[in-house]
Formats: sequence, C-alpha cells, structure tokens
Amino acid sequence: MTSQRTRDRMVARLRASGIRDGAVLAAMAAVPRHIFVDEGLASRAYEDTALPIGFEQTISQPLVVARMIEAVRAQKPLGNVLEVGTGCGYQAAVLARLARSVYSMERIAGLLEKARGNLRPLRLSNLRLVHGDGAYGLPEAAPFDGIVVAAAASEVPGALLQQLAPGGRMIVPLGSGDQALCLIERTAAGFTQEWLDAVRFVPLRGGKQ
Repeated sequence: MTSQRTRDRMVARLRASGIRDGAVLAAMAAVPRHIFVDEGLASRAYEDTALPIGFEQTISQPLVVARMIEAVRAQKPLGNVLEVGTGCGYQAAVLARLARSVYSMERIAGLLEKARGNLRPLRLSNLRLVHGDGAYGLPEAAPFDGIVVAAAASEVPGALLQQLAPGGRMIVPLGSGDQALCLIERTAAGFTQEWLDAVRFVPLRGGKQ
C-alpha cells in the first residue's frame, strides 16, 4: 500500500478530480506520502483523506494539497515560497520540488522536529524549516512569490500580504465556521481575491510552543 503504483493511483485520482498542472502531479507522484504519517496509518497514506499527525494537527488530503499548490503556481515556475504550518512536512516536500527556495514555518516545536525527521531522508537542500509564528511571516526572507497557509484564519494576516512580491500569489483558508480557500494576488493596483473550494482546516493560532 506504499508502493509507487499506489502513489500513481493517487495521482490518477487527482487528475480525474481536475488537477491539470503536470508539474504539480509529478511532484505529488515523487514524494512518498507514507513516510509523513505514523506507521500504523501508512496503509491509508494515499487515500484522499486528512489523517492525524499528533499535536491535534492533521496532514491535509492530497487533493487539497494539490489544489492549493496549483493555484499558487498558476502554471509558472515558483521562486521564493513561504509555507505557514509545516505540520508533518509533506506539503513542504512537494513545494520544494516546484520552487527555487521554500521556507516553512511551524509554531509547535515538537511537531517541527517530527517534520525534520520525516524530511531528512529526502535531502531537500532548498527547504528551510523555521520555528515561529507564521501569521507574522518571515520578513528576513521576503518577498515571496508564493505563500501557502495550511491553517484557517478568520482574516488574511496583514504581515503576509506585505511580504507577497508583486505578481505573487497567496492561498489561505478563511473562515471560523464554514471555510473556503481564498486566492490572493498582488497586482500593480493592489490585491485581488478569488474564492475557491470549501475546505476544513485546523485554526491558525498565534504564538510559539
């Protein structure tokens, strides 16, 4: 249940569900999702479902990961990318195959260490993990061509908007009850917003622990 054939079936489902970006599909095919979940859940790693990863957090379902990254990429190569909410490290690994550089922030120190261990075998030299409050972004590494927020906010964090490069795109789940993905693009005239799929994410919380 953790073979390349199983991964290929997951990618076929993603394609059938409307994911069109070949680079995103190839990255999803290349990253072994089962190494990012507990051993007891490895046989379910390629199902299209969210799974618990400890610390009251989850790994997002593959379709949501693919949809968010496809929206941020917009069929163009990604340069400098920020991920808010490293979690188990899976989405960061997919992003690292599609971007020149990736900074991934996690507020829970224990979860970040778990992600570090998960990612170590993949040897992704363009990925940096940071322990910090992602709502404030990472000014020292900005501006970002893409920002992926992997937790639901009640409103778009202003600091992240300011760290978005001109022409850059940010995807963030918004809503405290019903949630939906919001795609934001920074243009010469300001910011545009587009609403995408309904989703269910853990809430974006502040502070470090």
